[in-house]
Amino acid sequence: MSLLDQNQVFQSLSSSPHARLEHSAELGDGLGAALWSNHHDARDYQGPKVHTLSCYLAGGTGTFRRERPDTKGAPDKLCILPAGHESSWVINGDIRLAHLYFSAEHFAQAAVTLLDREPRELQLHERTFLDDPQQARSFHQLIRLDWNEPAERLQATGLAHDMIHHALLTQVGLRDGLRLKGGLAPALRKRLVDYIENRLAEPISLGELATFAALSEYHFARMFRESFGVPPHQYVLARRLERARKLLRDTALPLQEIALACGFASASHFSNRFRAAVGGTPGAFRAALR
Repeated sequence: MSLLDQNQVFQSLSSSPHARLEHSAELGDGLGAALWSNHHDARDYQGPKVHTLSCYLAGGTGTFRRERPDTKGAPDKLCILPAGHESSWVINGDIRLAHLYFSAEHFAQAAVTLLDREPRELQLHERTFLDDPQQARSFHQLIRLDWNEPAERLQATGLAHDMIHHALLTQVGLRDGLRLKGGLAPALRKRLVDYIENRLAEPISLGELATFAALSEYHFARMFRESFGVPPHQYVLARRLERARKLLRDTALPLQEIALACGFASASHFSNRFRAAVGGTPGAFRAALR
């Protein structure tokens, strides 16, 4: 099931006779985006599985949450709708808004690699009509890109990563009533992150990681997923692709050298994996940056 198909916020708006979907795209890497217009509507969101960042592009002064009728939206106001939240909205007048969606798996990877925290420890704070000029500028930049054109879609993916990282750095806190069971100890998790980062150019097997953690492969895989939010192989692939993006952005190394530096057997294997995750080839990604 695609990110948009499993997204209750996206599906709720899609089912509205008043909302109009102007544009949407799966951006890869567990990311999606949509551009909406709506008027004189009421929408309820009940426990979506996907996190949503929202920015009002125009209108919104008649929009409010049903339980907070005195607080209204406005252009460039942002809303953060975490997975699992519940909210009811009333839209009076016309509104145009952009959504950026990201999966729980993407949140988990960012929590580990960006914040060095176990994802289960953290929660994305729910925010309504937030002022964040940097994010608003990024949303306006995002909607100016053609998400179906390969080079611009790659730009959109990179921009979306930056926007989500900004949200994590500014809007994430410790989870209320935290009770963790079954995951890896924090010190071991940190050693695993360093171990993987130092060996991205080499083959890494589940058995090797399990031996490093002094666990059976079965228990290691289960506990790794508990702590990181994704299976070990998905985490390692995500880190390899992130290193590849950095090398494509910051160096002039040939694609074959980048492929080997990131643990891919060949340039063609690297290209196929990169295209599946990001939506375009490494060469197109580098060209888009230029």
